[in-house]
Amino acid sequence: MDKRVQNGEDRESTPETWLELLMRFTPASIALAAVLATVSSMGLSQKPDNQINPQSIQWQKAGEAARRAGNLNGATDALESALAVDPRNRAAYVELAEVARAQGLQGKAIRLYKEALLLDPTDVVALAGQGEAMMEKGAVARAKDVLAQAQKLCKADCAPVAHLSAAIAKGPPAVAMTDKVPPAPNKAPTETP
Repeated sequence: MDKRVQNGEDRESTPETWLELLMRFTPASIALAAVLATVSSMGLSQKPDNQINPQSIQWQKAGEAARRAGNLNGATDALESALAVDPRNRAAYVELAEVARAQGLQGKAIRLYKEALLLDPTDVVALAGQGEAMMEKGAVARAKDVLAQAQKLCKADCAPVAHLSAAIAKGPPAVAMTDKVPPAPNKAPTETP
């Protein structure tokens, strides 16, 4: 005979039943509490772009001024300082990518634009800059894909999209198309012991 029903009575309020319920739902409630605590703390730690640390913005402005003056190393130092102060400064990533492109480091520029796009995937300036860096590197097909993405984001006439479109129409630079690996120097074969 069932323990819960004795002499025709329903014994669901017995301590055994409450204990069973407590043991059944405790792990699930602990897991739910942990998830809620994690989600709520993530929301508190994230700030919108308009709350970027002012010191980071000052470093960014100094980096922009240094780049315009032609001091690319000084610009890199200032922009890296801006990102050290506040890694959410998307404009500093874009400006640092511009400095990398001016130094001929298109691969680095593409990665920096990607960092900016991770912060805001709808940043048309970063997307178009990434496409231009791809063109400078000779990756025409990828640049065309980026252009299509940028055109979807910017319905009206956008200067960054127009620049990327013009860069694609112009084609990759001749250096990217004729890059040749120099021959390896002749070495005498070495003996193995």
